[in-house]
Amino acid sequence: MTVTRKMLANKLIKYINRETELSSLISWAEEMTKEADFEDKHFELLRDILARIGLADVREFGLTWDDCYDYLHKLGYDVKVEVSETS
Repeated sequence: MTVTRKMLANKLIKYINRETELSSLISWAEEMTKEADFEDKHFELLRDILARIGLADVREFGLTWDDCYDYLHKLGYDVKVEVSETS
C-alpha cells in the first residue's frame, strides 16, 4: 500500500469529525510507518506526520486540534470549521 497526502488527510478529517477514534488513527499510523510505502514526492512530510501521530498515545505528545490543522495545511488543505445548532 502507498500512503498519499490525500489518504492521510482523509484519515485526519475522519478523526476530527469523530468518525474514527484516536486509538484507531494511532494504530493505522503505526502500521503505515512500518509497512507502507510513501508517495515519493512527499516522502518526508508523510513519514514525519505519521510518526508524530503514532506517538499520540504518549501523554507528552498527544494530538491537538492545532496539530491536525497544521498537518492538514502541510498536506495542502485549507481547514474551515462549520458549526450548526443541534435540536
